[in-house]
Amino acid sequence: MIENLQETDILLTQKGTLRKRKPKQSIQYFTQETEDAIIEYLLTDNKSERNKIFNEKINYAFHKLAENIIHTFKFYYTEVNTINELKHEVVCVLLEKLSKYKQGKGKAYSYFGTIAKRYLIVYNTNNYKKMKGKATLLEVDEDKNITEGLIREHNINIYSEEPQLINYYIRYIDDNLFKLFPKNKEAKVADAIMELFRKRENIDILSKKAIYIYIREITDSPTPVITKVIKTLKDIYIKANNQYQDHGYISENI
Repeated sequence: MIENLQETDILLTQKGTLRKRKPKQSIQYFTQETEDAIIEYLLTDNKSERNKIFNEKINYAFHKLAENIIHTFKFYYTEVNTINELKHEVVCVLLEKLSKYKQGKGKAYSYFGTIAKRYLIVYNTNNYKKMKGKATLLEVDEDKNITEGLIREHNINIYSEEPQLINYYIRYIDDNLFKLFPKNKEAKVADAIMELFRKRENIDILSKKAIYIYIREITDSPTPVITKVIKTLKDIYIKANNQYQDHGYISENI
């Protein structure tokens, strides 16, 4: 009966009738099967068999483990060009340590997660020091147009002394996203850039290469598309800033 359903389990159809929502299922990539496969890998000395076990039962879990740790802890200071390349480096480290795992040390997930995190901490810290000490801000980034569009060179200062202006600006873009960018790919890029604005307090202005990688990875868009979107966002920002300076707010039509 309806009264026995929890509130979170109830949805309305387009016709207004009740329907029961399917319970969410958690997506697990490092399962007990992965744990068992690691033990299976360690129990054989046959190289071809080990390769088969790793490729079929372990490799995917290691890649997802690396991916989640990279994004969770924002390990974006990297000498490689893509997140996939960085994941590959981490997986190589995990594969190198695979033969040293002992079942009695605890869950394999925790063991290899710790290895990946420690490696990325050292790797990330060293690359940050290199980029900060040996390169100018523009040299750190591989695409000057994207850097200039996102940060100060094009008058879009996400660290503005007028935080209310930035909040108004974000809200305007969110409310008019598909009107301003009717093409899905461009809308996706714009939304990714707005996410950087939303999280601006947690972004280090020196990590411009990380910003470039983030936009490219999350949108899978070529540079011309990203540059076009940035130019549009820049023009809107300039108009919004002028309106804000004159009236103290941004109207629905800029």
